[in-house]
Amino acid sequence: MKRYIAELIGTFVLVFGGCGAAVLAGGKIGFGGVALAFGFSLLAMVYAIGPISGCHINPAVTFGLVLSGKFESEHVPGYVIAQILGAVIASAILLIIARDNPAGYDPAVGGFAANGYGAHSPGGYGLAAAFIAEVVLTFFLVFTVLGSTDLKAPVGFAGIPIGIVLVLIHLVGIPVTNTSVNPARSIGPALFVGGWALGQLWLFIVAPLIGAAIASVAYGAVRAEEPLIPVRVAEAALPSEQVERRL
Repeated sequence: MKRYIAELIGTFVLVFGGCGAAVLAGGKIGFGGVALAFGFSLLAMVYAIGPISGCHINPAVTFGLVLSGKFESEHVPGYVIAQILGAVIASAILLIIARDNPAGYDPAVGGFAANGYGAHSPGGYGLAAAFIAEVVLTFFLVFTVLGSTDLKAPVGFAGIPIGIVLVLIHLVGIPVTNTSVNPARSIGPALFVGGWALGQLWLFIVAPLIGAAIASVAYGAVRAEEPLIPVRVAEAALPSEQVERRL
């Protein structure tokens, strides 16, 4: 149960931090600022909850880890439910704050950081471009997670490349789709926008899962023949370091 609570909290922080930056401050900080907000949120959560749950906070990451043999399949339903709940709770609280603005806020009009294509893409990109972008960018994320938590990866540094690659992903993806690469992140805002956001939501569930599957295959093709270790073990302090902290 602690793992699931950690995933709920982590996804809450990611969605509230990233989408909150877009909704409440996007006009002032721009795409770059929003990209940093998402990256910093993930970076912080890798260190805060990584040793507990592995800090997936993304159904696509969970899917990719299962396919790669780095995560137990029996925990998938609990992780995905926790991730979606965290995203929905974060979106609900963010909407309460946004609506308290003197000018008010209508998520259906303002967009509420929901993901979209066509008329609802920040740059007007169509369905094909949006689908390809989400597949490729999710590949970047999941492949980085897999590689940075490998047995031979530097211990204690996984959060840095994972956070940085999420910044990169958003710098590329925001103009195209507002950047999802995370079905839970897409579901949260879409539920409150309704209409077009729910109608286009399928892409932001299907494309990230495909990208995660491709990343898993690619990682399996290039990784060294070494034992696999769970992500939450790779993101934890070494046993010797844990002993020192207890003293």
